[in-house]
Amino acid sequence: MSATSNTEHHQVVIIGFGPTGAFAASLLGREGVTALAIDRAREIYDKPRAIALDHEIMRLFDNLGIAEQVSRYVAPFPASEHFGAQGQLIRRIDMVGEPYPLGYTPSMVFTQPPVEQVMRDRVADCPSVTVELGTTLVDIRQDANAATVVLKREDGSTREVTADYVIACDGASSTVRQRLGIGFEDLDFDEPWLVVDLLVNDSGMSRLPATAAQFCDPARPTTYIIGPGNHRRFEIMLRPGEDRHAMERPEQVWQLLSPWLSPEDGELWRAASYRFHALVAGRWRDGRVLLAGDAAHQQPPFIGQGMCQGLRDAANLSWKLIRVLRGQSGPALLDSYEVERSTHVRELTTRIKAIGRVICEQDPVAAAARDARILAEGGGAPRTITRQEIVPPLTTGLLATTANAANGTLFPQPWILRDGERVLLDAIAGTGWRLVLDGRRAPSAQADAHIHVITIGGSGLSEESGVVARWFERHGCSAALVRPDHYVYGVAADTPELAALLAELHERLN
Repeated sequence: MSATSNTEHHQVVIIGFGPTGAFAASLLGREGVTALAIDRAREIYDKPRAIALDHEIMRLFDNLGIAEQVSRYVAPFPASEHFGAQGQLIRRIDMVGEPYPLGYTPSMVFTQPPVEQVMRDRVADCPSVTVELGTTLVDIRQDANAATVVLKREDGSTREVTADYVIACDGASSTVRQRLGIGFEDLDFDEPWLVVDLLVNDSGMSRLPATAAQFCDPARPTTYIIGPGNHRRFEIMLRPGEDRHAMERPEQVWQLLSPWLSPEDGELWRAASYRFHALVAGRWRDGRVLLAGDAAHQQPPFIGQGMCQGLRDAANLSWKLIRVLRGQSGPALLDSYEVERSTHVRELTTRIKAIGRVICEQDPVAAAARDARILAEGGGAPRTITRQEIVPPLTTGLLATTANAANGTLFPQPWILRDGERVLLDAIAGTGWRLVLDGRRAPSAQADAHIHVITIGGSGLSEESGVVARWFERHGCSAALVRPDHYVYGVAADTPELAALLAELHERLN
């Protein structure tokens, strides 16, 4: 669009500069998109909230060039052992083993404040992105030509800014969502919990479980998470009638922690009560305005996917916005954002709710039956499931119309052996559209210039552990067309199938 000369205009305005907003700003800024990011707070919240990351997110961090800095505040997420009503082990939730499919530890814990600072520092390296802190959204409106946001600074002054698009990353109580009249759909989960973060000393460490744990005790369901360094988290379900604010008081917190720790064993970092919700916005797009992160969805934290979901939103939306802003695709491409992400969020939330229902059971008789059922599912012994199998693929949206189980999954990222060094595939293939060919039986390809063609195996690149070779064999294909967010658009087994796949993509994108 063309703005009048006296109007401040940006291609994108991002409301909210938490993790989702900062991530979106980096992805857009990396491609030279002019963006304004605002937040009412001036400082990063100095206490931990999110605590878990996965390999998909670390791969995206690596694409932005910040994985090394982030890794300083990250540790592997150990297996979570679930104990039943009588204290017996009933199952484990772990991560997939090596060779890791995306090149990074599949499940990780992290310390949010410094990781968030790394993300903001990356935005500062993007000349096309302006960040204004201490700035609040007052109003938002739009017409056929632009969206207009009314912003208020701390000194009380206001101004209007126009944008081609607005991304609302302004949290669970999103002002943008409320202004647009978009409600939440309740997915039927609402439980009160107390989240306690501690910095534990050596004496306390010796009293704690050696791995993460879920105590499915109907009297008081409790989650225990091992964070980086000496950071430990307890999530404790509150009973009916307990005042959540009273339970945040240190004396009450230490009473709840008394089966494991005493005040001499560490320092309280944070104690905050929450209602664990399962909510999804009824709409994620209203014309030129798109919701992302907690503004679009909230889910229970039982496998630590809350922040990951917001960053997936940003990764999905950003490459589509870039194409639209460059005139490479029409605005209708943005409709696939809600279709894909809303469906994914709903499916993952359904799975997390099922885990939560198991954990939150407070009836002793029902809890005993639950324990017996879970053990029976493992043939009488505790079975192990992985966090990665709980997270679903994309199942709808911009995916090939020819069905294959690979469609909508994350394409693996192997370690490539090149000139005596090990490098991850993305360092060679980039982060745009990619056509990855099986070098042992590669079909002929005539891809568009904007698609990077990579051959692995045979006379192509040599991978270290056969991750991609096994992936091709598992899915019965020899070519994979991969989107910029690393999800597989579609696959082909031979040259005619590949030609049809490429033609279909060209038509749908253009």
